[in-house]
Amino acid sequence: MSAYNAAKGAVTNLTRSLAMELGSKAVRVNAVNPSLTFTEMTGGLKDDAALMAKFAERIPLGRGAEPAEVADVIAFLASDDARFVTSVNLPVDGGLSASNGQPRVT
Repeated sequence: MSAYNAAKGAVTNLTRSLAMELGSKAVRVNAVNPSLTFTEMTGGLKDDAALMAKFAERIPLGRGAEPAEVADVIAFLASDDARFVTSVNLPVDGGLSASNGQPRVT
């Protein structure tokens, strides 16, 4: 888990650094930070009701993301609607990043 967390930190800092370096060339640099997303890679997890219940306890929206929900955020960041957005590490996590490990308030 340490290597995974270190890599995530590196992407965060690389995003910020590249935004600073490339902003003067009108290049925007952003990162999307999804949490549990239901893909082929996570397919088996969705079938584990007990595990999904544990995830739901910590995610304020109570579920993992569908790929289209993450794709929509990427499309927004790539669009002219986000033309003044750069250096952002945007969580697409249903609120998981707001959690301190405690169950969500219902």
